[in-house]
Amino acid sequence: MKKILLSTITVLALAGCEDLYNRQGVGFAGLSGEPRTSSDVPGTVAFVPESRNIPADLAELTPVSVSTGETEAQKVARVAIDNGGRGDSNAVVLNGSGTNLFLSTVNVNGTPYGVLRTANNSTRVDNEIGAAFGRNAEQFTGCLPAGDVFRKGSSSRSSGFAVALNCS
Repeated sequence: MKKILLSTITVLALAGCEDLYNRQGVGFAGLSGEPRTSSDVPGTVAFVPESRNIPADLAELTPVSVSTGETEAQKVARVAIDNGGRGDSNAVVLNGSGTNLFLSTVNVNGTPYGVLRTANNSTRVDNEIGAAFGRNAEQFTGCLPAGDVFRKGSSSRSSGFAVALNCS
């Protein structure tokens, strides 16, 4: 009985030294006890890309304000596309579909628009990108879409997309 009681007291005494909420390991997860590492060099096996918060990056930019006499929704959206940002100073650069896309906000007659466009009008991307932009406008801009996605281009490829936003 003394052996069981002595063992139990020893285990309880040692357990009392440990913080119950401390769930940190020793930091080893590799083979043979090698520490897990990461690399800052793109293309290496251990490269971990920097995470981005696109709506926060977009919120740091000043929206372009434009006024127009147009009242038709498609024409107002085209004004937004034409005035959307095309550089680091007035747009968030997104890499995708083999070309850079530029995300910006444009206020046309007081209505905010999320605008996604290519670097120039001659570069065009598939219209499915515009449809995906409309479906995921809240993830990109932090605002709900308040209408249809309008495009500038042909029936299959376009150089820009715009969707009215509800940011209230």
